[in-house]
Amino acid sequence: MSVAMDRALMALSLEEEDEPFEMPELPGFCSNEKNKLSLVGRTLNPECQKMSTLIWRMPGKWQKEGKCKGVALSQERFQFFFDHEHNLLDVLEKGVHTFNEWVVVVERWVEDPPDDYLQFIPLWIRISNIPINYYTKEAIMALGDLVGEVKILIFDPQKPQTQPYERVQVRFNVANPLRMSKIVKIKGGKSVTIHFNYERIQKRCFTCQRLNHEQSICPLVVKRRKDDAVARRQRIAQELELKKPVLQEDDPLFGVLNEDQVGINSVTGRPKIVKDVLDEMRQYLMLATNEDRMVREERVKSFVAAVEQDPILKRTVLRLEAPPIFSKDFNKGKGFVFSYEESKKMQVGIRQSEKLMASAIRSGAAGRWNADNISMAESEDANFGGTFRVSSGGSTVFSTSFSEPCASSGAAKGVTKKTYQRRRPPKSKRKPRPLLDSDQVEGALWDKVAGKRVEGSKKRKVESEVGSF
Repeated sequence: MSVAMDRALMALSLEEEDEPFEMPELPGFCSNEKNKLSLVGRTLNPECQKMSTLIWRMPGKWQKEGKCKGVALSQERFQFFFDHEHNLLDVLEKGVHTFNEWVVVVERWVEDPPDDYLQFIPLWIRISNIPINYYTKEAIMALGDLVGEVKILIFDPQKPQTQPYERVQVRFNVANPLRMSKIVKIKGGKSVTIHFNYERIQKRCFTCQRLNHEQSICPLVVKRRKDDAVARRQRIAQELELKKPVLQEDDPLFGVLNEDQVGINSVTGRPKIVKDVLDEMRQYLMLATNEDRMVREERVKSFVAAVEQDPILKRTVLRLEAPPIFSKDFNKGKGFVFSYEESKKMQVGIRQSEKLMASAIRSGAAGRWNADNISMAESEDANFGGTFRVSSGGSTVFSTSFSEPCASSGAAKGVTKKTYQRRRPPKSKRKPRPLLDSDQVEGALWDKVAGKRVEGSKKRKVESEVGSF
């Protein structure tokens, strides 16, 4: 039995062709008559559109409960059978169908479906921002063809239009992304951005504007995440390379300095101690003898610790960088800055210079005036025998015919004459009104306006007393 079984197995061939099964063309095997009143559809986002829920809820959404029934053909495709044709046509006229806010493609059943079956939907578009000189049927149809094949155009130039857009229905391919805008060049080389708004479209990917997936699983977003991950891994690898220990076991500075002292500065990205300084330290330690080795190591440690306490020395000695520049100019690098202190100093200087100039002018004018008076006095003394003498000690000394000429000469020379205003207290204070005997009575008051004395609330009695007095 075993030998016969082996021969039978060896006779078998894995490349044997399986003949297809031919379905009998009999009336009982075909359901074309039943499918004539049916719709076939498919979901564009099966992950968000559960087929069992769709079969139960779509008749209610179409308002055809009890008038149609659904059958799930696969995880993406379904079929609904209707009792009457007018119900089927009513559903088709609704335009775009959605379930769970995602688009569902629905078409009438055909016996031999074409290649693009369940690939197009009738979509209404609102075209806005059309140039004012291009409100024609031809221009609007050309703009609608940018999205899909135009089937219906609503345009009537004879009637008033209250909406800032034009509506067209196109045959849209669901494999293409939704175009939100389009730059159109018009006459004169100008560019205009035409905007498209889609009716009854609820959810879509807001990255690539497609109808078959969410934004979280968009291929562009996934690619961007992969690129970010690769860049992150490269950055981490570079950071690990930077963190590679600088002091190896065979390094003379190993054990003398810590890795934190010779590592990379996270702020500047440069080493805390440059290679030239480390090489000098290594050379200093290598030239030491066994007895002098410990002393030199302690010197290096103390030197580095002392320099690290001073930020300027740390910068100039360990990193070999130029020291910072210190300046006392608080406005350095700001450009032209207005300062109130400087302007105040300038104003004070201008006032002082004006005062000095005015005092110099007054002193010169006074000198000239005194010289003129002296010469005139000498001439008058000579003419009149020295009867009258001029004295400039005060304004009350009598001087013959010198007041008017002096004023005119001073006015001619630009010196203004000051007018003296007499200041004296008012008459009520200089000559107080004497009190009468009746006014000195305790509790009596004198009304200066009415010219009568008032005592308490007895006004008439006081008036009579004052009158009799």
